[in-house]
Amino acid sequence: MALIASRQNPRFKALRALAAEPHRNGQALADGIHLVSVCLERQVAIALMLASESGLRNREIGELLARAKGIEIVTLSDALYREITGISSPTGIAAVIGIPPATDEPPHGDAVLLEGVQDAGNVGAILRTAAAAGIGHVLLGPGCAGAWGLKVLRAAQGAHFSLTIREQVDLAAALGASGVTSIATVARGGIEPWNIDLSGPTFWLLGNEGGGLSAPLTAAADLRATIPLAVATESLNVAAAAAICLFEARRQRVKAREPARGGLSG
Repeated sequence: MALIASRQNPRFKALRALAAEPHRNGQALADGIHLVSVCLERQVAIALMLASESGLRNREIGELLARAKGIEIVTLSDALYREITGISSPTGIAAVIGIPPATDEPPHGDAVLLEGVQDAGNVGAILRTAAAAGIGHVLLGPGCAGAWGLKVLRAAQGAHFSLTIREQVDLAAALGASGVTSIATVARGGIEPWNIDLSGPTFWLLGNEGGGLSAPLTAAADLRATIPLAVATESLNVAAAAAICLFEARRQRVKAREPARGGLSG
């Protein structure tokens, strides 16, 4: 494996550009031991594997590289690897992966719709929660952090590969075409999630960290949900709110599947 140590190297420049701007050639950069392991397990299309000089001395990274049969491996100096990933102490392995082609088909079943969620950590955490809750689709409207950016991929920890993700979606149009019950999460004035029947397919609408959902999108939803907070507490983090709502729906459905308990026999 040849070592790239110069910032003038054309391949380094291309990798740095990909890290800064995913979707170049339909690709993204997945960084970290866990994420690369998930990519290999899920047979995600990997075009190239990257390793740092120090990463090559890590046993887990060595095992992952050994599993990457037929995939080209490029080694970078630690300084250049840090520059690409933006982390001061990276684990030292990454993969250039293919981004699944976008679909124009409307979501079927449950979905999460994000409006203007700008923080990459929040977007990644919501993707991870959605996958864990059994949601199939996540739609990101304009103004959201890019779903395939380095930080979002790290935060989601492999959830991308269990979801159908669409970006730059006209959320109002998606609601109109769905025929599915839609619920806008609002800071006040809505119904508590546990007092809503969530047994059927649901579109959950979650808004910007500061301003919440826009008035037009809130008005377009069928219902509004509010999580009651302690006095003097203004709001919840959007990823935390998503977790409460999505797992309340899951709780209701799991409970509905439980066998009925009979009374005491005499």
